[in-house]
Amino acid sequence: MKDTQRGGSLSLVRFQGDPLSTARGWTDLNPEERRRRAMLAAQHLDQETLWSLTEAHTVLYGAAGAGLSARTARAYREGVGRLLRHAERSAFSLIRPERDGGALYIRSLENAGLAPSSVRVHLAAARALFRALRWAGATALDPFADARPQREKTAAWDKRAPYTDAEVSALLKMAAPRDQALILLCAHAGLRIEEALTLQWADVDLPGGLLTVRQGKGGKLRRVSLTRSLIQALQHLPRTDPVIGGTQSAARQRLKVIAARAESRYRGWHAFRHYAGTRLVRQTGSLEHAARHLGHASLETTRVYAKWSDTALPDALAHW
Repeated sequence: MKDTQRGGSLSLVRFQGDPLSTARGWTDLNPEERRRRAMLAAQHLDQETLWSLTEAHTVLYGAAGAGLSARTARAYREGVGRLLRHAERSAFSLIRPERDGGALYIRSLENAGLAPSSVRVHLAAARALFRALRWAGATALDPFADARPQREKTAAWDKRAPYTDAEVSALLKMAAPRDQALILLCAHAGLRIEEALTLQWADVDLPGGLLTVRQGKGGKLRRVSLTRSLIQALQHLPRTDPVIGGTQSAARQRLKVIAARAESRYRGWHAFRHYAGTRLVRQTGSLEHAARHLGHASLETTRVYAKWSDTALPDALAHW
């Protein structure tokens, strides 16, 4: 572990790409030294050190442990950064926060127009930071303990609706081979876009009709069955790792172009995963099958697909 003096604060240099090493670095410090560094970082709003501390505590004591996903880590890091920018502009103190400071911060996010789901992510990041600060002894307070985000007003099944069969077919026709495979990885295998982009050939068993997701949400591993059309699409790709590759930003831009060519509505990549769940529930009538295919830990997460797959109401009304 190495110290750097920057702007009067003592910054703890993070071990790049190895959260567990970062955690070990903090635990190797004696309690007083850990408290001193955390106090300095909190006083100077040193984002790198505060994120390092937050990541260390989350890896050590969070439910995901060392399997903290890159996606969650990025979201928490962005949330910590936003809270620190708020602290720079206001009188919000990380060491002696006002009792109502956390609630005021959450309301400011809502007032800025952030979606309830985004506010919840920022609240989770803020709570993670204060758990870490309390662990280090920099503060005994948590202004976010009683903070509650605004309730979601839109029902889950009305948000980010899945693509329809016709839309998926139209998009596939307008996509190049690599993007055809990417669409099917999300729409048939039900992969999240990050999982699809980082998939390695070593985790694809074409003869066996299976692929392995090694770092799913929450760091979970799962095995996914392949459809015949997905196998065919993958067979046409060169054997270079990763199978698809590229950034999420570039993938989103390509999908927008494909949607425009297909004269189809752009719903984003995650709507393909919703399509997979909805189609499975519609065809099998089983939430369990869809949950297993998508890697859901709870059937409550999968239940939204039953709403999307149920056509009884619109079918009945169509004959009025």
